[in-house]
Amino acid sequence: MSVPPNHVLVEWMSDQRLGSRELAELVNKAVAELTGRPGGLDDSNIRAWRSGRVRCPKSVQLRALEHVSGKSATDLGFERRTRSPATAPAQEEPPVLRRHLVQGAVAIAASAATPTYAAPRRIGITDVERLQQRFADIIASDHRHGGQQTIEQQAAALSDEALQLQASGAASQRVRGYLYASAAAFRSSAMWAAIDGRRYNSAIAHMREAQQLAEMSGDQAIKFRIWSHAGTMYRHMKRPADAAAANDVARNLAITRRDPLFASLGHARHAAIHATAADLRATRRSFDAAQEAMQRADPDAQRPVWMRAFYDQAELDSLALSAFMSLAEYDAAEAHAHRCLAALRPHMHRSRAITTSRLALAQLRQGDLEPAVTSAMRVPQDAATSHPRVIEMLAAVGAELRKKAPTSSPTRLWTEYARTLKGTVK
Repeated sequence: MSVPPNHVLVEWMSDQRLGSRELAELVNKAVAELTGRPGGLDDSNIRAWRSGRVRCPKSVQLRALEHVSGKSATDLGFERRTRSPATAPAQEEPPVLRRHLVQGAVAIAASAATPTYAAPRRIGITDVERLQQRFADIIASDHRHGGQQTIEQQAAALSDEALQLQASGAASQRVRGYLYASAAAFRSSAMWAAIDGRRYNSAIAHMREAQQLAEMSGDQAIKFRIWSHAGTMYRHMKRPADAAAANDVARNLAITRRDPLFASLGHARHAAIHATAADLRATRRSFDAAQEAMQRADPDAQRPVWMRAFYDQAELDSLALSAFMSLAEYDAAEAHAHRCLAALRPHMHRSRAITTSRLALAQLRQGDLEPAVTSAMRVPQDAATSHPRVIEMLAAVGAELRKKAPTSSPTRLWTEYARTLKGTVK
């Protein structure tokens, strides 16, 4: 008797532009984060899921898949395995779904309202871990979409929830420190989403609250993240002096001496700031320092989820691309764009769209019209019509094409293509 294929999973993978091998790699990484041991899936396992030969993955693989996708097993077309109460492990928690993010904040706040005669609730490290799991979901959504106001709102709501949890019961000093650090991390993600979406007034408000929470936590990693984000924000606002001052706070934290990867990120972002001040020599010197520090960093060291999720060689090349674009060094910018695209991890959808848009501009400004249009047309349409930075850059591609060669075939091709993008890109 033939087994029907899992059309729901097939359709979701198609929407996400994921092949079987790519999905296997993502699930294996999620298994490693959940268990501390790498997953053993390959593309044949994913094909078995797609074909329906496997009606439901094993428990840890299923949790990892739900973490990667943000969907439940049933939403992915699987039939959950059932266990009797006697055999079900007591510590296993239900998967956390992104769509429950805001509703979860309300539910936890309501459950915290205990009667006056009840003993105070004891808040433990498992409560922090639940929040951190949902934070990982927000990070994943940010890498997929970027800059969206919904991401900003979800991250801010989760920060408020961490503070509500603080007030809902008794906790050790260590757990309270973790909760303040979590609230600061969530607020800094709201700040980053606002920066990415060009909503700078909102970003500044999130920054101030995040800084206060980070001070109460005493967590060096989150202090670094917030001040480093502040440097990036001021750089985008064309305020290089403020950007350098904020990034210097991050670079002078003790964590940059303990972990070369933090030092590398600090140097790389400082290089991009030097570029906005038109200092080519300082830009190159800082990128050399960033590269050297990255080579010294232990790839297996314990780091926060936000750091593990984005900073690697691809991000270093992305920052170099941005810097050399600012300096009008377009041949160097193009080289870093190609390196970045070759090294980007599959889940970095937003970064791929931004890098491809910058590549198109770098090629165009070297006079390479046809490659520029080809690159611009490779930007996924969802990013081309919804991400503010991508929309800006693609609009610049169209404007420069019309200025450089108004009647050329690449200009006509781009103009016709841009009409299909819901009128967003000109």
